Amino acid sequence: MEGAHLMSGPVLDARGIALRRGSREVLRGVDLRVGRGELVALMGLSGGGKTTFLRAVAGLEAFDAGTLSVDGVSLQPGGLPPAAVLKALRRTVGMVFQLHHLFEHMTAMHNVWLALVHVHGVPRHEAERRAAALLELMGVGARAHALPRELSGGEAQRVAIARALAVDPPLLLMDEPTASLDPARRDDLGDTLERLTQSGRTLLAATHDDDFVRDYADRVLVMADGQVVEEGTPAAVLGSPQHPATQQLLSQTKRLNRERGGS
Repeated sequence: MEGAHLMSGPVLDARGIALRRGSREVLRGVDLRVGRGELVALMGLSGGGKTTFLRAVAGLEAFDAGTLSVDGVSLQPGGLPPAAVLKALRRTVGMVFQLHHLFEHMTAMHNVWLALVHVHGVPRHEAERRAAALLELMGVGARAHALPRELSGGEAQRVAIARALAVDPPLLLMDEPTASLDPARRDDLGDTLERLTQSGRTLLAATHDDDFVRDYADRVLVMADGQVVEEGTPAAVLGSPQHPATQQLLSQTKRLNRERGGS
């Protein structure tokens, strides 16, 4: 299945991505390709560079070396993308942040249609129609007029995904998508994301949740010290980890799960 995804050409093609903050190398030559319709998990210990890489792909963080291509939109090193490139990128990449970042004074519906109207020039009635359909797709249609503070963590997550999908981007980036979800809600989200990939959407998710990865990811890539150090199917990487960073990650996850079970 992995080969079939990549034969049509990658939606995301990152080559040699490097990024420094002062004297610290946050990303050290990241090479990563994601094919259309794949759900790829990006794993690793905290500080390994996962979120920084997602932010670079979304045009939120400048990188110093390498090239990024997202469904035909090319990003170059040396600074944030120029306005024209950024506008094109906003149509190809949607990002769902770990803390959702919904506008607290706006309803769920308003959060979803806001950028469609004010950034992309979609007529208000069409934007509202699209927002309502996306909220229904994500299973939170009944919460359309709720404010973010009235939503559960899982509901806020789904509204944030609907917002990211509003401009129909081919690539969806997610940072710790299951962090605020209990196991049942995690499975609901996983089933929803599976349906998105079956319709041709491409998902790249930074996560520590090995159960989610085992159940829903097509591939997993492990980052450590700003590099991809191991990749393959979840069964291969998580079932028989070869790199010390992967082994350390799984050991830490087992310990945390034991502590949660004992609390």
